[in-house]
Amino acid sequence: MRFFGLIGKSLEHSFSPVFFKEKFEREGIKDCFYNLYPLKTIDEFNQLISDFSELSGLNVTIPYKQEIIPFLQEIETEAAEIGAVNTIRFDWANNQLKLIGYNTDYLGFINSLQPLLSVQHKSAIVLGTGGSSLAITHALTKLGIEFIQVSRKQVAKNIISYHDLSEEMVTKNKIIINTTPVGMYPDQSKCPDIPYQAITKQHLLYDLIYNPKQTEFLCKGLIQGALIKNGFEMLIKQAEFSWKIWNKIHF
Repeated sequence: MRFFGLIGKSLEHSFSPVFFKEKFEREGIKDCFYNLYPLKTIDEFNQLISDFSELSGLNVTIPYKQEIIPFLQEIETEAAEIGAVNTIRFDWANNQLKLIGYNTDYLGFINSLQPLLSVQHKSAIVLGTGGSSLAITHALTKLGIEFIQVSRKQVAKNIISYHDLSEEMVTKNKIIINTTPVGMYPDQSKCPDIPYQAITKQHLLYDLIYNPKQTEFLCKGLIQGALIKNGFEMLIKQAEFSWKIWNKIHF
């Protein structure tokens, strides 16, 4: 038997167990199970590893993608550059366990974004500077897409406030990505405070949120004629990359 799972704080609405259960059934994988492991604090992680010695791999979700790093023995290069881990592989050698951290969020994002890109999509506005934005900005850099970030809390180089986000900036940057939880269930009526009137048919709006399927942010973009995309495909793809990492499948 091989056991995998998800660690995080509030996991009751997680899609991951459903995804992996269906994957195991669809592909005839009989000896694998995927469970939820909620942690009140990251300090409970070592006890989890001790209690469930049969674990082969874990996914990591908010708020522990950065806090988990000191508990790992090794971090893959991309994850180290991003500064966040969402996948852990358990490697055993000579009765010694080595926990290796990876980030598949940026891979899921790149693979779901690339098919939508057109010639006008050369620069982006990234809404939010929290942990979810780290993989996104790393992916944009890998794709050669310039970006500015918008934050409620901090202003620095390439980071502006919502107040300073002008119609001209929105017009100029044809990709707008929401990495914040604004508009997520159960607060579906909310959306980031940006000048939606400046959005055109040339724009691509991407929301990392996948519940609801169409957030208010995406709805407002759709009204303006923009191409829209939610975070569901990114979620699927990052999970598939996690599976490949756990099983040492080359990609």
